[in-house]
This record gives sequence, C-alpha cells and structure tokens, in this order.
Amino acid sequence: MNHLPTALAPMATATTETVGTPWINISIFGAFVVVTMVIVLRASKSTATAADYYAGGRGFSGTQNGLAIAGDYLSAASFLGIVGAIAVQGYDGFLYSIGFLVAWLVALLLIAELLRNTGKFTMADVLSFRLRQRPVRVAASISTLAVSAFYLLAQMAGAGALVSLLLGISSRAGQSLVIVVVGVLMIVYVLVGGMKGTTYVQIIKAVLLVSGVAVMTVWILALYGFNLSSLLGDAVAVSGNPAILEPGLRYGASETSKLDFISLGLALVFGAAGLPHVLMRFYTVPTAKEARTSVVWAIGLIGLFYLFTLVLGFGAAALIGAERIQAAPGGVNSAAPLLAFELGGSLLMGIIAAVAFATILAVVAGLAITASASFAHDIYTSVIKKGNSDPRQELRVAKTTVVVIGIVSIAGGIGAQGQNVAFLVALAFAVAASANLPTILYSLYWRRFTTRGAVWSMYGGLIISVVLIIFSPVMSGAETSMIPTADFAWFPLQNPGIVSIPASFLLGFIGSMTERRLEDPVKQSEMEVRSLTGIGAEKPVAH
Repeated sequence: MNHLPTALAPMATATTETVGTPWINISIFGAFVVVTMVIVLRASKSTATAADYYAGGRGFSGTQNGLAIAGDYLSAASFLGIVGAIAVQGYDGFLYSIGFLVAWLVALLLIAELLRNTGKFTMADVLSFRLRQRPVRVAASISTLAVSAFYLLAQMAGAGALVSLLLGISSRAGQSLVIVVVGVLMIVYVLVGGMKGTTYVQIIKAVLLVSGVAVMTVWILALYGFNLSSLLGDAVAVSGNPAILEPGLRYGASETSKLDFISLGLALVFGAAGLPHVLMRFYTVPTAKEARTSVVWAIGLIGLFYLFTLVLGFGAAALIGAERIQAAPGGVNSAAPLLAFELGGSLLMGIIAAVAFATILAVVAGLAITASASFAHDIYTSVIKKGNSDPRQELRVAKTTVVVIGIVSIAGGIGAQGQNVAFLVALAFAVAASANLPTILYSLYWRRFTTRGAVWSMYGGLIISVVLIIFSPVMSGAETSMIPTADFAWFPLQNPGIVSIPASFLLGFIGSMTERRLEDPVKQSEMEVRSLTGIGAEKPVAH
C-alpha cells in the first residue's frame, strides 16, 4: 500500500556520493532550529492552561491557521515523493497531487465549521458529544493513536532514508543518529511550546517550503522561456518515453492496478478529512468563520504547491533524468534536492535540504501533540478520571505521553530503515478514511446514529484496513514487500480503501439500526444547533 509508490522506497545501495556541500546543509538546518527554538520558548510563556497547550488558546487567525494546516499537511513524502513520482512516472505521479488537493474540498464543505463548533480539543469531543462517553472516547483515541503512530513512523524513517543524500551520511549508525536528533527536537518543541509553539514552527516551515518551491518553479520555467510545452517536450526527449504524458504508466498495466489506483484515491480523498492532527487544527481558531477561512487559505497554498510539483517533477525529468534520480542515494526521493543543486548549486541545495528536514520536524511535532492530547484528554481525563482530573495533572500526563510517543517513534524509525515505509503514510490515510470519517459524518448529519454504530464503524474500519494491509502485497509476496522472502498475501490490492471505507460506513449503519437504545434527543438537538450556529463554542476568556 503506497502513499507515493516509490516515495519512500528502500534506499539505493549505500554510497558515499553526496550532492552539494554537507556543512552548508547542516548550517542552514541549524539556523532554522535555532530561530524556531527561540520562537517556541517565547510561546511557552503563554502556555499555562489545557486550552493553551492543546489549542494555542484559540488565539490564531484564519490566515495563521491556514498556513499551519499547510505546514502540517505538506509532509516530506508530499514534497520529495511527489516530485520524484512525477519525474519517474509522469502523468500518474501527478494524480497524487490532484488527490491530495481534492481531499480538502471534503474537509471544507463537510467537516471544518461543524467540527470546530462542536468540539473542544480532540476529534473524540465531537464523536462523543451526544453518544455514550466511555466506549466512543476509547475507540476514537485508539484510532487517533493508530493513525498518528503510522504517520510518525513513516516520517522518522523517511528522515533516515533521506540523510545519505542531504548530509552525506550513508552509514546506518549515522542515519540512526539523525532520526534520534529529529525525535528529540520534536519532543522539545511540543513539551516547551505546546500547540502554540508547534503552530509557529509549522507556519515558518510552510512559508519556507512554498517560497522555496516557487523559486525553483519560476527558475525552471524561465529556462524554457515560460513555455510549459517546451518543458514537457524536453522531459519526453530525455526519458525517451512519450507515455510519461499519458495516464497508465503505473496504473494501467492491469485491471488490478487500475482498481488499486481507485482504492488509493478513495483513501487519499476521504482520509484527509479524517486525519486527527489536521482536524485538531480547527480548534485553534476563535470562531467558525476563522475555521472556514483557515481551510480556504490551506486549499490555496496546498493547491499552489501541488501545481508547482508538476513543473518541478517534469523539470527533474528533463534536467536530470529518471535514471540518474533512481541511482542516487535516497532513490526517487532525491529528485527535488538534485534539481535544486542543478539549478542553484550548493546554496539552493542547502536551503532545500533544510526545508526537507524542517518539513519532517514540523509534521512530527503536530502528530505528537495530537496523540498526546488524545490520550491525556480522552483516555486519562474523560475515561479514567471520569472528567474530574486536575487540569495541571492532565497537562503532566499529556507531556509524559509526548516523551513516550517520541521514544517509540524514534525506535520505530530506526528499526524501519532501509524498508519500504511508504505504506505507513498511506495506512494512516486508509485508517483515517475507514475509521474516522464515516463516524464523523454520521455524528454530524444523522440523528439516528448510535453509540453501537460509532464503535462498530471505528473498530471495524481500523481492523479491516490493518488486516487487509497485512495480507496484501505490501507485506509479502513481492520484491518490494516489507518481508520479500515470505508470501502470505491473499488480498491483491496494495490499498484497502475500496473495501474498508464502504465496510466502515455499512458497519456504522447496521450498528445504529440494530441498537434499540436511542441516544438522548436533547443532546442530539443541542449538537445540531451548536454545530450549525457555533453557540456554546465561543472563544474562552483569556487567562
């Protein structure tokens, strides 16, 4: 199951070949860390309450939050992987960009405003609003932790896979050290600055990423007289394959591959609106209007970014060539850094390298605070303490959870080095699309939805998607599998979305229709009014 089929594929044979100047890359990355650490320390002075730590005191504007959402969403896999996918696979690679962008329409039209009005800190606040607290919160928290864990593992392992090209470190020990450094920095950012500090890091990263990609895009177009046809023609000439401009290079070989693409598309389009770390961002704004504004800004920035990837991908195909990209350390991931070096030498290469690491750092920080909030707020406070915990103790539990999550993700990232970890990101999307989105939509739009339906939908979506992944070619039965020497695959597709998403909707429906105990009609009416009007979700009094 591939988020980007070759985005985080196993690394090429270890080599000492590097592109650019490693000390320049490290210096620029170090400067970014220093600047953002100062900002995080300043933010920590106003992080005193749970609302401050989880939601930044709900004090961010729609524009700021839109930048932060873009920073959260545009991961290293999107930046490096999509450019590489387009350079190697052409048209089929660009379809990933389209899928990610379309996903935001689902979030904007169906989720953003209603979710912000109904919730408080986490996705489980919405799902348990009119349902029975304990079973729903536990299920939602498990789903959140599962999505976050796989996403974190992929990001951390991606950091190790890229380091050979970006910093000139090809040894396993050196890559492990980089994973540890990224993990420790993530823990420090979240512990010290909470959501406020993490948001500022994501805003800075989004500006750097979009700006850097924009400069490279204009540069490439200028080389071709701002004639896209000339660029595409050169890409075809260098590749020697006109099929890169046509659909089907990757997903047209067989009926199974076409079905796999539909399945992946469903997971990406519906999964984005169910990603807990993205949904949590809607709680950082003071009003529903700002929530809508933030998603509009996010769509604009993300859409612009993915249009840039079209130029960068075909630019890499034309100026570098697929063979050289695939032969470089890091494989397809190396397309964007190689292109930066081709255009602007060591300096631009250093900036792009720093942006790549900043991207990983910002995403893992957002994931960590989401997972910690889910455990501390949903499990500890709402289930274990039944809503009677001391807010200060809840914060301590949240921060302890961050440390545990950080250690686990570091260990997992080190253990997954050299493996095909792309499926981990796609698994996060598939789980979110299967377990989270059906329950959110049912909770917001269907009055007959019950606790049994929610629990069946969440657990069913989670279990079905994971089981299908385990018994798919992703895990065994192919050269690119996680366990290439074994073969226990019976599910033919790499992505379970086409099965697990409809199954989750069906389980939610059956569970609700077979439960005789209906939910509290007063709470149903309250949730409907609150989600549509925002009454009761006003900005809290400043502390």
